[in-house]
Amino acid sequence: MGNVFHGGGRSLSMSNGGTDVFVDVLMLAVSDLADSTWEHRFATLLTLQDQSVIGRGVVGFDLEDIDWGRSPHEQAAAKDFVLRVLDLALCRHRWDELDYEPPFAEGCLRQYREMVEAFDPADVERPSGGFPFPGPEEAAMASCVRHRVLCAPANWEACVFCTALW
Repeated sequence: MGNVFHGGGRSLSMSNGGTDVFVDVLMLAVSDLADSTWEHRFATLLTLQDQSVIGRGVVGFDLEDIDWGRSPHEQAAAKDFVLRVLDLALCRHRWDELDYEPPFAEGCLRQYREMVEAFDPADVERPSGGFPFPGPEEAAMASCVRHRVLCAPANWEACVFCTALW
């Protein structure tokens, strides 16, 4: 069993372990970049991919389900943020803090970056009805003191690294 992330007619399929690594390296990056409410909402979406809490083999989301914003400016800013998160993760940002070596993470990040780069939020009239994008009231604003990454306190009080230890 694995997980699939879709967008713009493309998909990225990963094993459960690969998904764990993908989420870990993205959380390290998004936690250091998120500033605006939208960026914290995107971070929440990533926290909701924590298989230790949500379940193995049942995570993943479509780029079409993200609320990219109403105006072309908002959509461009949101897409730019996601690309910056992916670029920071591709630079192995904070990977030295992981207790494992993620040998396949770079390939998955590159493939996902290509998906996001090719994706045009203006082509999405409205979310497709899949997994809902977290609202402003659900924005991940709290940070795990131990791991220095954002967590979704409305759902649990631990980050993806804490829940992996349970």
